[in-house]
Amino acid sequence: MNNRLGEFQTESPQEFSNRLNLPYKDMHLLTRALTHRSYLNEHPEAIEDNERLEFLGDAVLDYIVGVWLYHHFPEMAEGDLTRMRAALVKTSQLAEFGRQIDLGGAIRLGHGEEENGGRKRKAMLCATFEAVVGALCLDAGMEAVEEFIFPFLNKAVVEILNLQKDRDPKSTLQEIVQTGGKPAPRYEVVHDEGPDHAKVFEVHVFDEEVLLGKGNGSSKREASMAAALDALERLNYR
Repeated sequence: MNNRLGEFQTESPQEFSNRLNLPYKDMHLLTRALTHRSYLNEHPEAIEDNERLEFLGDAVLDYIVGVWLYHHFPEMAEGDLTRMRAALVKTSQLAEFGRQIDLGGAIRLGHGEEENGGRKRKAMLCATFEAVVGALCLDAGMEAVEEFIFPFLNKAVVEILNLQKDRDPKSTLQEIVQTGGKPAPRYEVVHDEGPDHAKVFEVHVFDEEVLLGKGNGSSKREASMAAALDALERLNYR
């Protein structure tokens, strides 16, 4: 939201917790989870950023999602469970969970990050979502984390299964291309623009000299994945 001066008014940790009906007792812990390191540079009163909580939340999510998949898909093979878990905890998916709860509006950012659109960046939303989960685990325990996370998984897993997002598009494309004994697809960065902290890459993927697809992303890996997905769509495999 914006105040009368046109500056962004960050949602307070208490407001964030109340809005989502989260059982936090320690608001200092939640405040830390919502604090990006850029905020510390401009606010000496802030004690710690959210990076340690992000580390914890990452581990908690791996466990929680693994257990959830194990019980919900009793016939699924180990390799498929691994791919499904990777799809549910990858950066773009966790960022989407963050967007669903308007997490960006509660992140405490420094002015520079604010000006550069940090509230909307996938990496920022993903890291803060992990930190919120880590803080919830410390404050209220695993059961509270499960109650918070499971509704996200119930919805996301249906879309992943329908769109086969758990299947790495680069691996799928490689299998298709190499079926006829050809070499693996070749990925080439053809363009990049923007400052170092916000670059956008364009990647093309080729079957020998034939252009199969194009993709853009905030990293070479993300752009390569997008190019592979574009190629699969053009080849009518998606």
